[in-house]
Amino acid sequence: MTGPLAGIRIVELAGIGPAPFACMMLADHGAEVIRIERPGAKKGGPGGDPTKDILQRSRKTIAVDLKSAAGIGVVHNLVASADGFVEGFRPGVTERLGLGPETLLKVTPRLVYGRMTGWGQEGPYAQAAGHDINYIALAGALHAFGRAGEKPTPPINMVGDFGGGAMMLAFGMVSALLHARTTGQGQVIDCAMTDGAALLMSMIWSFQGQGLWRDERGVNLLDSGAHFYDTYVCADGTYVSIGAIEPQFYAVLREKSGLSAEPAFDRQMDPRGWPELKEKLSAVFATRTRDEWCAILEHTDACFAPVLSMAEAPAHPHNVARGTFVEVGGVVQPMPAPRYSATPTVAPRMADDQSDTEALLDGLGYAPDEIAALKAAGAVA
Repeated sequence: MTGPLAGIRIVELAGIGPAPFACMMLADHGAEVIRIERPGAKKGGPGGDPTKDILQRSRKTIAVDLKSAAGIGVVHNLVASADGFVEGFRPGVTERLGLGPETLLKVTPRLVYGRMTGWGQEGPYAQAAGHDINYIALAGALHAFGRAGEKPTPPINMVGDFGGGAMMLAFGMVSALLHARTTGQGQVIDCAMTDGAALLMSMIWSFQGQGLWRDERGVNLLDSGAHFYDTYVCADGTYVSIGAIEPQFYAVLREKSGLSAEPAFDRQMDPRGWPELKEKLSAVFATRTRDEWCAILEHTDACFAPVLSMAEAPAHPHNVARGTFVEVGGVVQPMPAPRYSATPTVAPRMADDQSDTEALLDGLGYAPDEIAALKAAGAVA
């Protein structure tokens, strides 16, 4: 086994979105993650082909009937040898199944029990349905995304589901696992996407507290308000990105784009001039194709990069040199990140349509006749 989390065992209740992404992160970095599916359910969850679902990669899978006492007993036995447990249901669901934290921490006192929800385990919204767009809206994040005079634009589901949710849960799991290794004491992690999305806005809250950020869209340094921090369309209809904030980088941008002698561009940080300067810069970038601008600006300090599509990104020389993407089982996908010098990660393994039920039960000490009886009763499949 490789990766810094080798030797850690996590039990995951199958779900969609943030909890699977968090468990993908743990598996990517060496943890053994055992995913519990429902018998008869299409492996991969709603709309999912497990052989194509990147969020399910590098796992073992066992099919367990969570409505049967025998099935719950199997989960308890899995948890007895586990370091962590992850679920992504509404508050109270796992308690009703007999898999709540109070129960499982009695099975394994050192267990780290990760709970992934949108609104959190408590609060007026706790039992309400929702999705990423709702969580980041309540957190004060969605209001900041979009251009001046336009409505808020959801940044796909990066900020709530994955940034504020899954990544926070993965970080919380590792932090609590370190604590458990030191003290032998397990605990419950209440990971709410709305909390995490709010936390991701910390620097913007800091800017606002210093009077450096206006609480409206598209008029600030980093939200497309500034001419030197935005995307521009090229002559061929493709786009480039510019992020020349620091004066020395802004100077390179001006030089390379032929604007060094334009006095209007001297007032870089005066927001009153940004709209006019953006029009001028737009006109400049529209004179050449993206490839022509790459030839001029790549590998300089102009803080430049072409805006690549998902089809283009894996083939870019920088991504190829770093091995940022890999194809596994016919599915192009990002490699695990970050990189480690002493405990390197390996290319992920895609899930398949076969359950690991028998092997996992055998590893827990179940005899062949006991496994057969559990299958006959429908407790496992």
